[in-house]
Amino acid sequence: MKRIFGSFAYGAGPRDLCWWDQTIAAPEWDVLEGDTSVDVAIVGGGFTGVSAALHLAEAGVQVLVLEAESPGFGASGRNGGFCCLGGAMLKEPAMTRTFGEGPAREYWQAEAGAVHFAEGLIARLGLDVDRHSRGETQLAHRPKDMEKLRRKADLMARDGEAVELIEKADLPAQGLAGPFHGALTTPVGFGLNPRKYLFGMAAAARAKGARIVAHSPVTAIVRTGSGYDLTAPRGRVRAKQVIVATNGYSSDDLPDWLSARYVPAQSNVLVTRPLTEAELAAAGWTSDQASYDTRGLLHYFRLMPDRRFLFGMRGGLVSSPAAEARARARNRRDFEAMFPAWTHVESPFAWSGMVCLARNRVPFVGVVPGQPGLFAGMAYHGNGVAMGSWSGSLLAALVQGTNRVPQVMRTPLARFPLGPLRRLLMPPFYLARALGDL
Repeated sequence: MKRIFGSFAYGAGPRDLCWWDQTIAAPEWDVLEGDTSVDVAIVGGGFTGVSAALHLAEAGVQVLVLEAESPGFGASGRNGGFCCLGGAMLKEPAMTRTFGEGPAREYWQAEAGAVHFAEGLIARLGLDVDRHSRGETQLAHRPKDMEKLRRKADLMARDGEAVELIEKADLPAQGLAGPFHGALTTPVGFGLNPRKYLFGMAAAARAKGARIVAHSPVTAIVRTGSGYDLTAPRGRVRAKQVIVATNGYSSDDLPDWLSARYVPAQSNVLVTRPLTEAELAAAGWTSDQASYDTRGLLHYFRLMPDRRFLFGMRGGLVSSPAAEARARARNRRDFEAMFPAWTHVESPFAWSGMVCLARNRVPFVGVVPGQPGLFAGMAYHGNGVAMGSWSGSLLAALVQGTNRVPQVMRTPLARFPLGPLRRLLMPPFYLARALGDL
């Protein structure tokens, strides 16, 4: 595999203290042994790949998911559990300038649609995912950001959206006390346990006939006269069509077209022990709203149903045991700075994972150019719970000849400069965002 971080980033070290692993046991997974033939092979056992498998299996398509580690090993099993609006890093004016007013409007509607899709899937499959939060709340970390939230609230209200603007003086009464200057709550979004959600989808897919194998990394995808051959360490798969759903854990040669067309970026999360009612009262944070602040290098946080507190932020720019320790310490420092009443509260769980960025800053779902029958879905910019799940259903439809992908998301991924050294672009990007947060 050709990956731009060292082997530590893709091993067990970054997720060794992942809280989600304590909440539900992993199913028993097969390993690919020998040769097999299927209608559709899916590379990657996260939200996108498993959702695609579920929807294909429900349509009677013979499908096999190949996961290099175990399903949920990557970002889908170690994210913050925010099922919310997101997927693109482009702001509305920039998207309108780039793609036009109609396609931009279609995309923003699709972000909300992706959340509703995940919500409907949970209900349809009867999944217990520890759901909480009525929408999502963004908190202003500076007075001028509150002015922006007021303008945003006005625009959304004019469009008929039921938003709630909370002024600084009213935050404590809402259980949202802290170093904030106000907040805006939108009604779309909720928090969940991503591991329970993924495993619930996987169980439903298997019940419909999908096969999911673990510890079966695909090392080559070769086009043949009748489709594609996929090679794994202990077997080979012949497939009429292939979906690549590896996102931040992609390899530049699977397929070769992916080379330099994505950048993985680290994100760090910690989870505390359960907080007592007295500790919650001391901080003035009693809300179960899924929340994040207005920083470009944002913090995201939520009080979970078991009264543990989850707190996350963008991670480091290098990957090693020492760098991981520094990133976890930095996340802890920011947690204590934002919630000083909890400096004594232990956070026994801390981990990191890779999100995926595209140069044009929007997700991609479509056919790999020049490779008919080979599809990819990726680049959700840290918002893959809803967008990745929905993209899996879009890929399942594409495989079957139906294109429901919004125009913005059909745009092929563009190359980043510097090729295998492109992660060197991240320090100036992070610096610019950090300076913009001051």
